[in-house]
Amino acid sequence: MSELIEIQWTSGSIDEARKVSRYLVQERYVASAQIIPWIESIYTWNGLLETTQESKILFKTRLEHFEAIKKIIIDNTSYQLPEILYHKIDGGHAEYLEWLRTSTELNVTA
Repeated sequence: MSELIEIQWTSGSIDEARKVSRYLVQERYVASAQIIPWIESIYTWNGLLETTQESKILFKTRLEHFEAIKKIIIDNTSYQLPEILYHKIDGGHAEYLEWLRTSTELNVTA
């Protein structure tokens, strides 16, 4: 049985977040995308203290899809070094987890 993960990504714009999220769901790489439209991030970049308004995106998917998803994000983000992390899903509502698995089966005819 495939390992399930939640990916978090931080985007510089809501339009970028929506575009990538819609594509990933449509192509069945992810079961769902949750966009938190506005967060404020404080960090250092090139030695300077930065404060930026961003969007946080959470994807539910299979570990086997991670590298393809990461490439799609990198190819479609404005960030030079985007935050792309994942966490394993170790448990949860069994019926939801089965939906997640079914929704991320590639090469399935709808």
